[in-house]
Amino acid sequence: MSEVIPPRSGRAFRLGKGARLKVIDPQGEQVADLFAAFAGDTAEVMSSGRTFDYLEKIYLSVGDTIYSNRSQPLLTILEDTVGRHDFLLTPCSADTFRIIYGDRDPHRGCLGNLVEALAPYGIGANAIPACFNIFMNVELDGVTGKIAVKPPLSKASGFIVFRAEQDLIIGLTACSAPQSNNYSFKPIEFEILP
Repeated sequence: MSEVIPPRSGRAFRLGKGARLKVIDPQGEQVADLFAAFAGDTAEVMSSGRTFDYLEKIYLSVGDTIYSNRSQPLLTILEDTVGRHDFLLTPCSADTFRIIYGDRDPHRGCLGNLVEALAPYGIGANAIPACFNIFMNVELDGVTGKIAVKPPLSKASGFIVFRAEQDLIIGLTACSAPQSNNYSFKPIEFEILP
């Protein structure tokens, strides 16, 4: 049975080696920020740079593995009905809303939600350099390097399934950034499968 992450909030939980994590977009066009750390040493965290180096690409889907900052495999994508996710951009934060959107009283964003959810595991903001932004649609101009955040390609009930390659601590959000979610905030669901 799936668990619900309400709009603009986050959760953290353990995911045992070999278990599968299914992340579902129940209504469509909603991003989920995913963070992973090695349960045995939470200084070992997911790394976009290492992953890009080893896979030689920036768009990940079925068969691709997310690596840690110590070059260990953390998560492998087993199923993916959407096919477009982002691993370039950092989690949105109060600074994101202040700088990009001009908010005077900004929401704490995915970073703040992750920090709160991961606090029982001793993981703070400085340990979260990147997230795998599930369903986020970021286009890259190969000539200029300019990036553009577009509406997610996910439709209602779209999903992605990961297999844990280590015992992990997972942080997961229903993203808070307006542009990332086509200016609407919706829930995210997840299931832990054997």
